[in-house]
Amino acid sequence: MMEYPYKVITPVATEPVTLAEAKAHIKSDSTSTADNVSTSQSIVPGSHVIAAAYSLVGTSVDVLGKTAIVNLNAGTCTGTVDAKIQESDDDATYTDWTGGAFTTVTSANDNAVQEKQYTGSKQYIRVVATVAGAACEFGADVLVYTGSTAEDSKILEWITTAREEAEDYTGRAMANQTLEQLMDSFPSGDSFDLVMPPLQSVTSIKYTDSAGTETTMAVTTGYIVDADREPGRIVLPYCVTWPSFVAHTVNPIRVRIVTGYYASNPLPKKLKSGMLVHIGLLNKYRDNPIPKDAMDTVHNLYARHRVKWF
Repeated sequence: MMEYPYKVITPVATEPVTLAEAKAHIKSDSTSTADNVSTSQSIVPGSHVIAAAYSLVGTSVDVLGKTAIVNLNAGTCTGTVDAKIQESDDDATYTDWTGGAFTTVTSANDNAVQEKQYTGSKQYIRVVATVAGAACEFGADVLVYTGSTAEDSKILEWITTAREEAEDYTGRAMANQTLEQLMDSFPSGDSFDLVMPPLQSVTSIKYTDSAGTETTMAVTTGYIVDADREPGRIVLPYCVTWPSFVAHTVNPIRVRIVTGYYASNPLPKKLKSGMLVHIGLLNKYRDNPIPKDAMDTVHNLYARHRVKWF
């Protein structure tokens, strides 16, 4: 099994650990310096029965002068949930906050977390919801943080650092991204593996000859995508051979793929836990080296998900 070099075409846009999740984890660490983080439940997690026209009203939270991040945490949902953020000056009269509507939760996208940062100017916010069709499991919490924007930026850097370390150690893409696998030649056998599982799709396979002419191979007739196996691979159809050509001197074969975990194939819990532990260590040690045994704890969480060629 060979590992091929690759380049990033479209980088990760949404990290697999949210700012709210990172802050909550840092807060849970008794050695943390982030003692100005608190979480309040607006809608208590659980199975909520059918409720019409935003009649399920959550508890209000005072967010004046603070950073507030609202999480809609969805479990199993056989019906639908529509939730939104409302704001108030007096904790009595509430209006919808513009931009505060969450994506409708259905059975197709349940068991996921949606996050919105409240950027309004009111003192109080709450979450209200409509439940239709059947009862659904969900809750809504508000993470209130009095830290500075600079601290938020530092935590976001730690999230990216932890994700990149997880990818380097496991050989897996932790979140949705587009990569281009670079090859000097086609293999002698009838298949080759694709980098950084889990594979979502193959965009194209292109090869360039010595004259600089680029040719795009035809899917199905020229190659078959095997996304069921891990790592994903490219396989020749029956009685088909790889193209015969005089290769260009630099990266003559480019395979563009979309890869990474996503909503319907979520990040395994051990990988996410490892990232959170790493973020906590980055916060704890900051400008100092992280002890090896501490990072061993992170790597032990990643271990069973390492790609076999590692």
